[in-house]
Amino acid sequence: MSKRSKKREPRGLPPVPVLESNAAGVDIGATEIYVAVPPDRDSQPVRRFSTFTQDLMAASDWLERCGITTVAMESTGVYWIPLFQMLEARGLKVCLVNARHVKNVPGRKSDVSDCQWLQYLHAVGLLRASFRPEQQVCAVRSLTRYRESLVEMAAVHLQHMQKALDQMNLQLHHVISDLSGTTGMAILDAVLAGERDPKKLARLRDPRIKADEATISRSLVGDYRREHLFTLRQSVTAYRQYQELMAGCDVEIERMLEEFSSAAEGGAGPLPPSAKHRHKPRRNELKFDLRGHLYRIFGVDLTAVPGINAQTAHTLLAEVGCDLSAFPNASAFASWMGLCPDNRVSGGKVLSARTRKVKNRLARALRLGAQSLFRSQSWLGQFYRRMRAKLGAPKAITAAAHKLARILFHLLTTNQPYDESVFAQQQIQNNQRMHRKLQQQAKSYGYQLVEITAP
Repeated sequence: MSKRSKKREPRGLPPVPVLESNAAGVDIGATEIYVAVPPDRDSQPVRRFSTFTQDLMAASDWLERCGITTVAMESTGVYWIPLFQMLEARGLKVCLVNARHVKNVPGRKSDVSDCQWLQYLHAVGLLRASFRPEQQVCAVRSLTRYRESLVEMAAVHLQHMQKALDQMNLQLHHVISDLSGTTGMAILDAVLAGERDPKKLARLRDPRIKADEATISRSLVGDYRREHLFTLRQSVTAYRQYQELMAGCDVEIERMLEEFSSAAEGGAGPLPPSAKHRHKPRRNELKFDLRGHLYRIFGVDLTAVPGINAQTAHTLLAEVGCDLSAFPNASAFASWMGLCPDNRVSGGKVLSARTRKVKNRLARALRLGAQSLFRSQSWLGQFYRRMRAKLGAPKAITAAAHKLARILFHLLTTNQPYDESVFAQQQIQNNQRMHRKLQQQAKSYGYQLVEITAP
């Protein structure tokens, strides 16, 4: 027998069981997409389509002819939305995956290999779909995020107004707390109308403002130059234009919220009075009864939770919705927002326990709510201060936000109102723990604590 005949062919790896035989993969781009189907479905299993509506419809028709029932695609910018909605309308199951979870092995990279890799991973069941709420919630989310961008652009023009005042050495924005308030805008309008007398401008102050007329008058003595006045006029006009756009968004968001059905068949009942003190409405808040709409939609008053206001509850509605069935438990809900430790263990040693870097608007809102617990006298306020003394401010904020997320998940899944007395037992345990700690500290210094009965 020759040496050549003795050589054996390398054994191949056992085939991976296919869980989704009717799976396809789509590589999304700005001007073209690449679609891959199983090799036995078409003589040309990978095809390229343009992103025009007719071409996307042709791609959907081809997938249906190939017997495809589920499609995997990356969440690339906003380019995936038209095809996603088109396939979903046709009854296909669309798996929107995170681009970090589908990275290919090192080697040559092309659009063809990417869509084939997506099809393979989806066929063997290695992809996990990202969370996407129902279409009604997505509509509110789009307008809410657009309104946030309007707020940011309005703030940019407010900064331009302050810069123009600085260049003319007008210190008005350093004397009053809010340049866009009643006093600030009245004085700016008078300046743009041609008034230069500081005393006359100072008389336009609102009686409720803390700064007196003399101080405001001194701040309005400056060098009124033509180029800076032009910049100031443009900035004021743009700022007011964005305020009008925000008001239009408020009207449309309220109309969308009115289309949401109530959580209970007979209605959620009358809105309970707010236990929190009234505060002056912020300038960028929604200009309608947001708390009443949220109570009707959720069926429970989420603003009763310390640290949760109407804007935070609205963020929950816009980002997640009312149905939390996609999350099996509160831990999964908190993990989706990146509010729990991401333990990385190798060789029995914990390499890292930091939270994942997740850009989640709801997590950001909960962190802001947790930070507001610093002066709260509730159990959550005590928990935050205890964690702050133990772990520091950043970790305490994350821990309190995690606690808020679990509370919100419980309220929405059980439809029960918030009850502070539930934490009474935990408060008793906390007091006992502090009592033991004080006894140990006194014992270490050679003292003994004596309990004094209150008269």
